[in-house]
Amino acid sequence: MGRLDGKVALISGGSKGQGAAEARLFASEGAKVVLGDILDDEGKKVEAEINETGGDARYVHLDVTSEEQWDAAVSEAVDSYGKLDILVNNAGVLLRKGVEETSVEEWDRIQDINSKGVFLGVKAAIPVMREAGGGSIVNISSIAGLKGSTSTAYSSSKGLVRLLTKSTAVQYGPEGIRCNSVHPGIIETDMTEEMLDAPGREHWLGRTPLRMIATAQDVALGVLYLASDESRYVTGSELVIDGGITA
Repeated sequence: MGRLDGKVALISGGSKGQGAAEARLFASEGAKVVLGDILDDEGKKVEAEINETGGDARYVHLDVTSEEQWDAAVSEAVDSYGKLDILVNNAGVLLRKGVEETSVEEWDRIQDINSKGVFLGVKAAIPVMREAGGGSIVNISSIAGLKGSTSTAYSSSKGLVRLLTKSTAVQYGPEGIRCNSVHPGIIETDMTEEMLDAPGREHWLGRTPLRMIATAQDVALGVLYLASDESRYVTGSELVIDGGITA
């Protein structure tokens, strides 16, 4: 049996990278998957790939800064599959600038996507999870949300995700709704391509005790654990997947 048999999952930022890896893995483990993103062509390709390999997936256009689009995505999951058991708030953007180099407009954009987007997803999912008798919310933060960094707006947004996760866990645990955060280190994705150019790669390898760069699948496997009933007694926690950097 699959680890997510009978579950319905909604994944934001599901068109590529880590979100696409999570969507494929969840489907392979028996979940029915709704994946949302603003990259429609890429998202439809992931949808088709999952369905062609025996899974069950639907793509929806989802701008995570829009409350209306979040409500529509959750409704798509319920209308198509009858319920929502799992939400993965995966969508996010990176900005590598310090305090003085960050404009107000850049600050607002990072907070809108990385912070408000997670809040809106949680808010939209809770009522339908309540109706389903519980659920699991997994918010993708970062090791930048655990410590200071030179990426001011990004680190601040991911720190907010960490504490929003804990607040959600405390408030909704009595209703059987769990909420945990995942804190990846350096991952091989499009978002980190610039960081992992030739000199950057050696820098990060040197900082990582395991001397390796993670793949999106490495993180997806951790997300799978938190989404599944295997973690039924885990809520308000942080799963750090960073090869030992923060150690």
